[in-house]
Amino acid sequence: MKSIIPAPFWLMLLLSVYPFGSVTAQQSPHVNLQAEMPAEGGMQKTEEILSALSKQKWQWMADKNVDALAPLFHKESKFVHMSGSWKKDRELEIIKSGSIWYKNTVVHDCDVEIVGQTGVVWSRITLDAHVRGQDVSTEFTTTEVYVNTAGNWQLLALTFSSVRDTHKIEH
Repeated sequence: MKSIIPAPFWLMLLLSVYPFGSVTAQQSPHVNLQAEMPAEGGMQKTEEILSALSKQKWQWMADKNVDALAPLFHKESKFVHMSGSWKKDRELEIIKSGSIWYKNTVVHDCDVEIVGQTGVVWSRITLDAHVRGQDVSTEFTTTEVYVNTAGNWQLLALTFSSVRDTHKIEH
């Protein structure tokens, strides 16, 4: 049975728990992927929902919570990393096995744009991860593409772009 939490409730909860800053491995609240497409003047609310969903995704990745990530990742999703590109099943296996452990993500800046049924989230982050037996800290700008299908926001693409720590996202 699917639990439906009104968007304003969980959005306020997420924004109070996960403001810009550090996201560490801890237990995460359930987030409903359902969100209405914006009515006129409702674009900011949808942008806030996607921003919160993006931050929640980083937490689920830190927690290795593939049960929460599986419905978030679109069946045709692709992931572009520094070492290669792959689809949903491999990304979930990488997260579950810990071959890449997204230990901590600091979100320095975030910009969201909605075009029709598509949302794009650009974030400048510092990612602390455990990769191939080593702890690494890397500055990235990530590009996340979300698509709204049947009222659910799903991640269709996630690309990591290595950047200098002075990189700025133009709003």
